[in-house]
Amino acid sequence: MGFGTIFFIVVAAVVLYQLRSVLGRRTGHERPPYDPYSRTNDNPTPPREQGNVVTLPSRRVPAEEAPGRFEAIDKAAPVGSPANAGLRRIQEADPSFDLDQFLNGARAAYEMVVTGFADGDRKLLKNLLSPEVYQGFESSIIEREARGERMQSSFVGIDNATVVAAELKGRDAFVTLRIVSQLISATLKSNGEVVDGDPETVAEVRDVWTFARDTRSRDPNWKLVETESEE
Repeated sequence: MGFGTIFFIVVAAVVLYQLRSVLGRRTGHERPPYDPYSRTNDNPTPPREQGNVVTLPSRRVPAEEAPGRFEAIDKAAPVGSPANAGLRRIQEADPSFDLDQFLNGARAAYEMVVTGFADGDRKLLKNLLSPEVYQGFESSIIEREARGERMQSSFVGIDNATVVAAELKGRDAFVTLRIVSQLISATLKSNGEVVDGDPETVAEVRDVWTFARDTRSRDPNWKLVETESEE
């Protein structure tokens, strides 16, 4: 073995020793390498392989790809209509918005407002109405009380509640409903004389009510911000 061969062997040994010192040696306590297919990793979703492309795991399916995302909206308002577009914008601004739940809540709110107005329940009304609408309702209650009159009302039910308009203004969402209900309502004097309405007849009432909510607010409740009666 010549001197040149021995020299290269020594150089190789020195290089290997230095690499071992820098990179370290396995001790049996090292963290195992990341395995994207293992469910024991932080992300439990395995990647999906499509041909030569591997889709990396994601925490959730993007909302715009979720199947049936606008199903309830499309049933409530024709696709392409301003109301449908408005509802979609509201849901995009607030992913927690659920139209079916909103309609159920609006129905319940309608009954409470109608009953609360008849009973003069200011506390109830203040929680459901915007300040402007509340002022109008309270003024009517004050005038009624000043005349010594009272309302006798019985809520029969809601025939239907349909979306007629929806829009997003900045961060505020507005949804307008046409509500058709059945009520027994009459205004009476202190002696029981009927001033308005009929205490024994069920009447159909048509209202157009607009509800609003700040989409960035932690408060999930909507307020009644506008009312209009349809003859």
